[in-house]
Amino acid sequence: MSEASKLLISKIGETDQAYLQENSSELALERGKLRLELVTHSRVKSEQIHFLQEAIVILEQARVEVDEMPLSLYLALSLHLAQAYMIYFEVTGETRFALITQQVLKPLSHYQDVDIFLMLAYAAISQKEVAMTRHWLKKYADHPSCDFNLLIEHPAWRNHHQDNWWIELVKRKSS
Repeated sequence: MSEASKLLISKIGETDQAYLQENSSELALERGKLRLELVTHSRVKSEQIHFLQEAIVILEQARVEVDEMPLSLYLALSLHLAQAYMIYFEVTGETRFALITQQVLKPLSHYQDVDIFLMLAYAAISQKEVAMTRHWLKKYADHPSCDFNLLIEHPAWRNHHQDNWWIELVKRKSS
């Protein structure tokens, strides 16, 4: 086990102990993020799935347990939950996880969050929904906080780089 993994496991233990003392949405977000980070350190599919399941339960519970929380925290919890589902999709290849991502984030798209647009585009392309991918990528590209390099380099739409809609999107964004 690497030193980075040991450090992550130690941090997870600390945050889990803090959870036993008093839970909060902020703590749940930290606990979920640590588990998602641990997924990237593991090369064993069963371990990855275990940590993803833990992260999903923690993040989902935090989204529904608290009656009042700042919108920014709710959006962060939702985005990390969506990230967990998309990593689950990457690990298993099961498109139902991309669908769940859409179900988590579509109701929040009216907040005009750039990360929501990108995640929805990724979920759409994972389900081979090219029209919806174009829709969400256009919203992403039109957002002032769009990361043009991420748009270009993201491997999910690499197969569409020769499509007219992609060329037009990139041309419009780069001008």
